[in-house]
Amino acid sequence: MRVTTLSFGFLPDGREVMLFQVECEKGMQISITNYGGIITSLKVPDRHQQLGEITAGFDSLVDYLKPHPYFGALIGRYAGRIAYGNLSVKNGVYQLKMHDDYCHLHGGDTGFHTRLWDYEIDKKDDEIRIHLSYLSPHGEENYPGNLTVRATYVIQDNNSFSIEYEAVTDAPTHLNLTNHAYFNLRGFRDTISDHQLQVNAYQSVELDEHMLPTGRLTDCSGTLLDFQKPVLLCDRSIPSEFELDHCFVVQNPNSDEIPAAVFYHEPTGRMMKVYTSQPGIQVYSGNFLDGSLKRNEEQQFFKHSALCFETQHFADSPNHPHFPSTLLDKGEVFKERTTFRFEYVE
Repeated sequence: MRVTTLSFGFLPDGREVMLFQVECEKGMQISITNYGGIITSLKVPDRHQQLGEITAGFDSLVDYLKPHPYFGALIGRYAGRIAYGNLSVKNGVYQLKMHDDYCHLHGGDTGFHTRLWDYEIDKKDDEIRIHLSYLSPHGEENYPGNLTVRATYVIQDNNSFSIEYEAVTDAPTHLNLTNHAYFNLRGFRDTISDHQLQVNAYQSVELDEHMLPTGRLTDCSGTLLDFQKPVLLCDRSIPSEFELDHCFVVQNPNSDEIPAAVFYHEPTGRMMKVYTSQPGIQVYSGNFLDGSLKRNEEQQFFKHSALCFETQHFADSPNHPHFPSTLLDKGEVFKERTTFRFEYVE
């Protein structure tokens, strides 16, 4: 394996941003920047050993400093929606900045996806670890507590990478971390309607008309959200008529054998398996992409051209005490892990 550290440019305040490029012996190439912890590029081989770019992103820092839909970024302090920005923490309620009339989203406008993270790199023969760390001060986006968070990208030579999250706080707060990579195993040459999806879930989080959790978990069996067996998305008119932006309840978290989700593109043979310790996985079909953003002339990010697999706790958990808790108290250590494994089918 090989890792190369390059300058990716400078922020308006003069701080330098770095780009880490990793090449695996089995073909996978991944690039990560310490600005927002963003995966800027991910190339994996198909059944003919041809490398293809399968994630949405940009080749320059300048594009990431403009508004974009969280391409490849670390999301925090809280991934997903918090209803009306009301963050309930023990006996208090904090008013978070609003994304729209109904919610606070993905940690706010100046969330972790906009922060420059400190970094360290550990290299072994078959594994490279990129440690990113950030101190989120008390009051940032009006979240309570000084939060020290560490996200480690673990890239292995078997064409897989993991993200290990760890955090501590000096006061009670809520924390829900994820990565917001957009995947198209065909390389964004068409929508993801010709991909197959399998999700190891019997239930999903019910949503109201504002995409906010009602507090109920609903049975997926026999519905459009039943992906317990592989489903060719176009067979259900997904996402052309039925768009995905749903959180599924993972049946076997912490399993190294049973993936939470499998994404497969038969024409190229590329397959992605997702494993996670988190209780939920938000599957989102790029419903707000509109073609205005592109990496280059060959890779344009149009509506429904990608699927996101945001492993996380459920949205709005602070306001639904029966959901798996996202409360992090002083003296506790937050730990979660997600792994993406890439294969090809002959």
